[in-house]
Amino acid sequence: MARIKICGITRVEDALAAAQAGADAIGLVFHAASPRAVSIKQAGAIVQALPPFVTVVGLFVDAPEADIRAVLERVPLDLLQFHGEEPDSFCQRFARPYLKAVRVRPGDDLNALAGNWPGASGILLDSYKPGVPGGTGETFDWSMIPSQRPWTLVLAGGLQADNVRQAIDMTAPWAVDVSGGVEAAKGIKDVDKINAFIHEVKRV
Repeated sequence: MARIKICGITRVEDALAAAQAGADAIGLVFHAASPRAVSIKQAGAIVQALPPFVTVVGLFVDAPEADIRAVLERVPLDLLQFHGEEPDSFCQRFARPYLKAVRVRPGDDLNALAGNWPGASGILLDSYKPGVPGGTGETFDWSMIPSQRPWTLVLAGGLQADNVRQAIDMTAPWAVDVSGGVEAAKGIKDVDKINAFIHEVKRV
């Protein structure tokens, strides 16, 4: 079964709902321009409330090294997720495993692109939208994803309860990552949508 990450968590109650529904991980966005951004104080409260064995992922977009280290000093993140132009050498500086997000454009050679981050624990594929580093709520052409790949796939981009089974059947990802597809409003999760999404993943 694919692992499940619920991203863009901004409230303790949403984190708990995700954990209780069976999510393997939650994502906290440390990018001020995002409507799902959290402060260090918010993030700390969310992490403190989580039960054990839920992975906490911190998302950054071309953040200065000092800013990332400031978060790590106060928030116990398990995994980092980079959505900007960060090279592998930068992503490996923080003594944490990391995911590198790649925004997929028509014609991309995804195996070649993934090779730019040899230290990544996984490559998160998201849809491309100019000026938007992630959380577009739009799907991309899943047939572009090679069936033979020497990297671990985390699939994102426009996933929701009514398409996630098809996405998993087509791409066989290690994990799926959802944000907008389980929201009532940007940054505010919908418990029923979380439960429906996770139920569909577990049915595959």
